[in-house]
Amino acid sequence: MSDASDPSGTELHWRSAIELATAIRAGEVTSAEALEHFVARIERLDGPINAVVQWDLDRARADAAAADAALAAGGRVGPLHGVPMTIKDSFQTAGCITTSGAPELADHVPTEDAWPVARLREAGAIVFAKTNLPLFAGDIQSYNDVYGTTNNPHDVERTPGGSSGGSAAALAMGFTPIELGSDIGGSIRVPAHYSGVMGHKPSYGILPSHGQIPGMPGTLSQADLAVSGPMARTVDDLELGLDVLAGPDRWMTPAWHLDLPPARATALTDLRIAAWIDDDHCPIDADTNAAFETTFAAIVAAGGSVDTEARPGFALQKADDVFSALLFAALSGGHPRDKIEHMAADASDTPLGRVKRLTAARHRDWLANHERHLQIRERWAEFFADFDAVLLPVQPRPAIPHDHSEPQWGRTVEIGGTEASYMDLFSWIAPAGVGYLPATVVPIGVSGDGLPIGVQIVGPYLHDRTTLQVARHISFLRGGCPRPALAG
Repeated sequence: MSDASDPSGTELHWRSAIELATAIRAGEVTSAEALEHFVARIERLDGPINAVVQWDLDRARADAAAADAALAAGGRVGPLHGVPMTIKDSFQTAGCITTSGAPELADHVPTEDAWPVARLREAGAIVFAKTNLPLFAGDIQSYNDVYGTTNNPHDVERTPGGSSGGSAAALAMGFTPIELGSDIGGSIRVPAHYSGVMGHKPSYGILPSHGQIPGMPGTLSQADLAVSGPMARTVDDLELGLDVLAGPDRWMTPAWHLDLPPARATALTDLRIAAWIDDDHCPIDADTNAAFETTFAAIVAAGGSVDTEARPGFALQKADDVFSALLFAALSGGHPRDKIEHMAADASDTPLGRVKRLTAARHRDWLANHERHLQIRERWAEFFADFDAVLLPVQPRPAIPHDHSEPQWGRTVEIGGTEASYMDLFSWIAPAGVGYLPATVVPIGVSGDGLPIGVQIVGPYLHDRTTLQVARHISFLRGGCPRPALAG
């Protein structure tokens, strides 16, 4: 969009969701015009990325026209009124194919929206397309036999992350101002880190995810550890997304409401920030360490402080072990009984053997790990009596090259010049996940070869607004989201 038709001086596709909603309400641009702008941009630039994999344009055009008519008539306006957006393909969208990357669902057309999608539409959003992910959202790389592979906008030889990889790539390319992700093992946080955008993993239990696949369509249960949450290019959009999406689920709606506490402090000088980035269990590479050191220096120069020695009352390895046990137990439901029994019999001393045994664990094992998880939550509560947030790596390195070899848990990666297990990529995801804690990811720099690096800002349970406030300060100090060369 030219400057003449864009009074803000910011191209339409780089405006935040809040800015775009404001422009639509002010009559600077119509919802229909904004929609066609995004469609044309995706058609022009998505070829080498493959982030957007399914259109829903007939409904979107009708919804955009209705939004414009409602505005002209002085009708009710929601916070996302008329704003076009894409949605991760694990969330069911009424009337639009939703596959979760599974060939057996290649023609699945839901009859109703997933709860988060419904809430976005109620807020006025215009859902016009779906974004790619791994099979059943089960990897930190985004590829499947239905739609193929999504590439990282900063280096197409690498993954944008997963499972919300198409979501992150679409944001990085300016294909959508806001997205809907999900996270059980880092599926919001890792793509935000790999692709140079922002994501918020909410406190567990505050945002209903009914209607996401997996489980299969019609499933009412929600997996332990799993959350849904917003992804965006600004922290204000993350908070708006959280406000729109959070609330009671289908069971709690008659009597339960949510009132998240305000940020513990507003000014950077008043926020008590710790950092935990060095641990022998999962050392980070030199580029990631340099990005953190630069961020610490920027915080201090701006009048804040960072305690790099403070630690919660448990080791990273303990959190990783308990998290892995609960994660693979939560993911075990899709395996038939005979496969589970075969997994349980695998005694091999390998990452793959460990994954099999964790997936096949008995309920008594889960109960023991559930108690360990509660003990870790208690240690976190004690830690956050003295600190408002702690900065963690998202992963020990930036985006990895594509590797679709099977079995998944037999893969290896390079971390700081050393070959490591694929499972090592999940170690820094564990502390927030096992603690049910909110975690906001924003970019803090790039590696020597231009790959984005993000920080994971973790806070006390239900203090999502505190991690978002810390994220605002860090994003301001570190310059926001890097734009890929392929985005023009």
